[in-house]
Amino acid sequence: MIIAACFQILLWLDGGPFQPLSFTLLLWGVLVLLALTTTRTLGITLTPSAAVAHNFRRRTIPWSNIQAVQVETLLGSRTVVIHEAGGRSTRLRAPVTGFLNWDRRFEEKFHTIGRWWLDHRGPDWTPVPPPAAWWRGPLTPDGNPYAPPN
Repeated sequence: MIIAACFQILLWLDGGPFQPLSFTLLLWGVLVLLALTTTRTLGITLTPSAAVAHNFRRRTIPWSNIQAVQVETLLGSRTVVIHEAGGRSTRLRAPVTGFLNWDRRFEEKFHTIGRWWLDHRGPDWTPVPPPAAWWRGPLTPDGNPYAPPN
């Protein structure tokens, strides 16, 4: 916001078109407030029955449907990803840690989510084999991806 105001002042002093400084500050103030209210709703809510992911839209993922909770790196930022039994993955918007957004408690938050999954997934939870993909090679004749090839 301050940088935009400085550029506006320099442009005005150089003889460029004059826009009221108050308009520029108001515009940047609205953008900052919008960013703050948007990021405040991002993250995850842990309940005894499900993980509620608050990304741009809210998703409720039952603990029994989750196959893994992992940390993945994307563009230099580490994020938490929830992998579901149907093959769908949900990348959480928070917690996240990276170059400009360092979170000292990222590991603790990741382990908290993982611990909730392990504690609440239920006694009848069974791992589901990963879906077949062309880069993993052919499946065995019986369709078991974990069986050794013939």
